[in-house]
Amino acid sequence: MTDMKKEQEREELHRAIWAIADELRGAVDGWDFKNYVLGTMFYRYISENLCNYINEGEAAAGGSGFDYAEMSDEEAESARADLVQEKGFFILPSELFVNVRKRAPKDENLNETLERVFNHIEESARGSESENSFAGLFDDFDVNSNKLGATVAKRNEKLVKLLDGIAAMNLGDVKHHDIDAFGDAYEYLMTMYASNAGKSGGEFFTPADVSELLTRLGMVGKKEINKVYDPACGSGSLLLKAEKVLGREAIRNGFYGQEINITTYNLCRINMFLHDVGFDKFDIACEDTLISPQHWDDEPFELIVSNPPYSIKWAGDENPLLINDPRFAPAGVLAPKSKADLAFIMHSLSWLAPNGTAAIVCFPGIMYRGGAEQKIRKYLIDNNFVDCVIQLPSNLFFGTSIATCIMVLKKNKADSNTLFIDATNECIKVTNNNKLTPANIEKIVSVFAGHTEEKHFSHLASFDEIQGNDYNLSVSTYVEAEDTREKIDIKKLNAEIEEIVAREATLRAEIDAIIKEIEG
Repeated sequence: MTDMKKEQEREELHRAIWAIADELRGAVDGWDFKNYVLGTMFYRYISENLCNYINEGEAAAGGSGFDYAEMSDEEAESARADLVQEKGFFILPSELFVNVRKRAPKDENLNETLERVFNHIEESARGSESENSFAGLFDDFDVNSNKLGATVAKRNEKLVKLLDGIAAMNLGDVKHHDIDAFGDAYEYLMTMYASNAGKSGGEFFTPADVSELLTRLGMVGKKEINKVYDPACGSGSLLLKAEKVLGREAIRNGFYGQEINITTYNLCRINMFLHDVGFDKFDIACEDTLISPQHWDDEPFELIVSNPPYSIKWAGDENPLLINDPRFAPAGVLAPKSKADLAFIMHSLSWLAPNGTAAIVCFPGIMYRGGAEQKIRKYLIDNNFVDCVIQLPSNLFFGTSIATCIMVLKKNKADSNTLFIDATNECIKVTNNNKLTPANIEKIVSVFAGHTEEKHFSHLASFDEIQGNDYNLSVSTYVEAEDTREKIDIKKLNAEIEEIVAREATLRAEIDAIIKEIEG
C-alpha cells in the first residue's frame, strides 16, 4: 500500500474515531469525557491483547480453533499466575471487553459490573512486578459519576453506548493487530480533545510536530540510547516519540517520566500500554518532580525531552532544603518562587548522562530576565552546558499563543560555542494554530547538527560574546532579523521629487497664462 493511501485511510479512521467520540460525549465536557473514551479503549486493548497472546500460544502448540474468550472462568483460572508473570495482568474470559459488551444491553447493573472488572484487572497485578504499572489505572473512570447521567439507568445507557462506540472503532483485526492503531488513535484523540479544550486541557499536551523536533534534536549523532526521560511527562507523547523516531530496538532500557497530575499520570501509563510498551519497559512516577524527584538511583539518561509547565510557582528559597539539593546547589541560587522554569532545567541537567542530550521547551522570559535567573544562566554558560537555543514560531501549542524557545543541553561539548537559531518563520498556518512541517523540522535539525551559520537564521556565539551580553540568551540578541521592508534609494527619490516640483511649476505657469487669456 502506498504511503499516500495509508495516510488517507488513517485520516478516514481518525474522522470516524472523532465522530464516535464526539457523539458519545453528549452533555459531558470533552476534556472531562476523554477519560471515559480512552479508558474504554484501553479496556478493549488489554482484553484483545491478552486474548491474542493466549490464542497464538495455543495455535503454536497445535491447538487450532481455540478462543480464550469462549473458555470458562474456572478453566482459565489455572493460567493466572503464568500470565501475570508474562503479561503483567490477568482477565477472566467472562470479564473480557467482548463478553462484557455482549451482555451490556441487558445488564441492569452494568456500572457495578465494570467497576468490578476494573478492580479485578488492577488486583491481578498486585504483589507482582507489574503492580506499579497497573495500580489505580482506572481511577478516573468513574462509573457512578453524575456526568454520565442523573440516574443509574441513564448512566448505564451511556456506558452501553461507550462500549459499542469503542467496539465500532476500526482498530484492526483482533488476530492481526496493527500495534500502532491503538496508540495512534489515542494520540489523535488526545490532540483533538486538547485543541477543543483550550487552556485547561491543552496546557500539558505537546503537539506531534514539536515532539518530533525535540526528539530529533536530542538524537543527533546517536543511533541508540540507554533510555529516554521526561521530568514533566504529561500523557507521555514526548517519551513515545523517541520510539517513533529511533525505532524500538534503539531504546535499550525503556521510558521514564514523572508527572504531578494524577489523571494525566494514569493517561500516560495507559498510553504506554496502548503503544505496546511492556510493564517492565516503563517507569512513570506520580510526584512533584521539583520537590520529590523519583529515579534518583537510576543510571543517568542519554536522552531527555520535555515541555515543562511555563512559569509555575514552586517553593524555591522558602524551602531551606532546596538550596542544598544536589540538583540546584551548583548554581548557588534557586529559580524564583513565581517562576520554576529554570528549576526544571537544572533538574534535567542533573539527570543527564555525560554523553546525553536534553532538549527542553522554555518560556522566553528565562533567557533575558535579571536576578536569580541571570545567575543560573551564568552558571550554565560558564560550565559550557548550553549547546543551542532555538526561537520557535508563536502559536504552536494548544492553550497558549506565545512564541516559545528550545534549550539544548549537553555535558560534553566539543567547544565552548553556543548556537542560536531563529526559527520564528519556520511554520505554516493550519486553522488557528501554526504547525512545523517536515521541511521546517529538517531545516532546524540540519543547521543544529552542523552548527552552521546562516544569515538571518543562525549564529554561533563564542563564550566571550555571551559574557559580553551579560549572559542574555535571547536569540534576537545574536541573530539579526532580516529587514523585509522595501529598500528606498534616497538619491532616486530626491530626483523624482525635483522632477515633480519642476513639473508643478510648469503647470502653474501654463494655468496662469490660460487665466490671463480668459480675463483679457
